[in-house]
Amino acid sequence: MRVHIVDPPVYTPPYDHALCTALAAAGADVELVTSHFGYGAEEPQNAGYRRVEAFYRWAPGRPGSRVRRAARLAQHVPDMVRYARRARGADVVHFQWLAVQQLDAGLLPRRRPRLLTAHDVLPREPRPGQLAGQRRLYERMDAVVVHSEHGAERLRGELALDPGLVHVIPHGAFLHLAAQPDGAPLPPELPAPRGPVVLCFGLMRPYKGIDVLLQAWRAAERPEGAELWLVGMPRMDIADLRASAPAGVRWVPRFVDGPDLAAVFRAASLVVLPYRQIDQSGVLFTALAFGSPLLLTAVGGFPEVAAEGAAELVEPGDPDALGAALGRLLADPARLAQLGAAARALGAPGGPHGWDAIARRTLALYAALGVRDANTR
Repeated sequence: MRVHIVDPPVYTPPYDHALCTALAAAGADVELVTSHFGYGAEEPQNAGYRRVEAFYRWAPGRPGSRVRRAARLAQHVPDMVRYARRARGADVVHFQWLAVQQLDAGLLPRRRPRLLTAHDVLPREPRPGQLAGQRRLYERMDAVVVHSEHGAERLRGELALDPGLVHVIPHGAFLHLAAQPDGAPLPPELPAPRGPVVLCFGLMRPYKGIDVLLQAWRAAERPEGAELWLVGMPRMDIADLRASAPAGVRWVPRFVDGPDLAAVFRAASLVVLPYRQIDQSGVLFTALAFGSPLLLTAVGGFPEVAAEGAAELVEPGDPDALGAALGRLLADPARLAQLGAAARALGAPGGPHGWDAIARRTLALYAALGVRDANTR
């Protein structure tokens, strides 16, 4: 079975790598068709699949700059047309991201079946025409994969998609990120902690509730030496948040991966994701890979993970509830250990969020859509 995994804007390199590796290990012939990742190191290349940078090869300016975004937009249509020719060599085309929804429904390759994983089920702040474009795009697929029952219900309800088009396949834990050797030093911005560490990791965006977390941290009853680490590249202005942050907050406002990522997760006593809205989060599944206890808000698919025992929940946008939960968990090492053990079990290779099971379910979906290959185990 010749599988194309397609992520033109390379929004989720760890997910792309983990899925491709698992599908290849299950016997598929996998090609990842993507673009150059401008931040940090590329994912490992000796994982049984081929990686082809077929999109946005002209990359002026800094990653994320207006110049870079304009260059990508200018190349999008010709690159999609070129990819449609390449797709003739695939048995199945599985898109991970398509960033120009208003255009992409008309640029898809003719090769069927076509699938799209809806990592962001619906736009959080849709631009004019974006919702209609997203619906058209979904309807041009033979299957839409989501990572939670919550996401499936949104597509069936808010967009009124045919329920038979929507399929739930869980997100997997990023075990390859946790495979870094032990002993890596912390990023230079972070001195060795003197007490428990609460980690909030990932791109800093308004919907992630960092302002609520800072209010909660100010009010929380914290053990001596406790610190809150905010680690990730800002996608918003954080100057006022930094200026008004309470004591015990440390910032690493840049992209962090590799040994630095492993070091901060291993140092964390608790990972907190105080999001206002989400479907699922790659940070959550990074935390599962490290066996990190989790404190989540009750949004999107987060309650589904909490129901499996790896997280506690608070209501979104409630700094008092979040602060109380932070204080209670930091004072209860036994509960943190219980949550960490559940997280580790969920993310284990044979667990419900292990990639072996995800690959089997993905290949079964391909087969149900008419793809056959006797060499796929």
